[in-house]
Amino acid sequence: MIVAAELGMSIRITSGPAIERPGDLASLLTSLQPGDGLFIDEIHRLPLAVEEVLYPAMEDFSVDIILGKGPKARDVRLRLNRFTLIGATTRFALISQPLRDRFGAAYRLDFYNEDALGLILRRSAGVLGCTIEDAAVAEVARRSRGTARVANRLLRRVRDYADVEGDGTITLDLARAALERLEIDELGLDAMDRELLRAIIERFNGGPVGLDTLAAAISEEPDTIMDVYEPYLLKLGFLQRTPRGRIAGRLAYVHLGLEAPVPTVTPVVHPAYAAQAPLFGAAAGEPDAQA
Repeated sequence: MIVAAELGMSIRITSGPAIERPGDLASLLTSLQPGDGLFIDEIHRLPLAVEEVLYPAMEDFSVDIILGKGPKARDVRLRLNRFTLIGATTRFALISQPLRDRFGAAYRLDFYNEDALGLILRRSAGVLGCTIEDAAVAEVARRSRGTARVANRLLRRVRDYADVEGDGTITLDLARAALERLEIDELGLDAMDRELLRAIIERFNGGPVGLDTLAAAISEEPDTIMDVYEPYLLKLGFLQRTPRGRIAGRLAYVHLGLEAPVPTVTPVVHPAYAAQAPLFGAAAGEPDAQA
């Protein structure tokens, strides 16, 4: 929407799952006026047959359609008005290489910092018609996981709590009390985040544990764990992905108030020096002799 406003163009908005057939995309493309924009959210979920319609549209501003069936079918190429295509995805690797290569530029959007979230929260408070103190803004921003929609969701619930328990003004104490009721801790982790970490630590000895096994242990879908919960936990260093499965990081133990296991060191002696193993402390049980 910002790009469209800056360029002074109209923009059509759709999503990958909503475009099921090549004809759906062809209809969208042919309806665009000169200079219009087309935004496709979750573009990695475009069906392959639909995706192939985009190739000539992005390269030559044309689209190929098939008229008729059987021996009488014929291919017709329609010219398109020049347009700007914008795609968004959280699964960049799932976009096919031919489609990725046809985009002129790719940008990675990072999490918001607390200052930016503070600006968003103050604006949203004005839209909602509520008063919020600066300290409360900082508190909500700190627990918003660096995501604007999470910040706005928390602000609405804190506003509701302030209306019931206070005079409508969101103070620091009211914000903290509301967030505690929502089970949102100081780093923005909710009850499911903590349950996931505790499952790895307490049920699987800190890992590694496979994604499907972990999903079954906490009664959650594997895709939900991977797409919703893991990104923020990985960013905090609370979780590690390894070829053998998920491992709880040492910071996760600290955050949950649990004692982290002490890593053990096992001496490894090259076969060529096996006969001299006592010199390296292996046979004598002195792992730190040649650390």
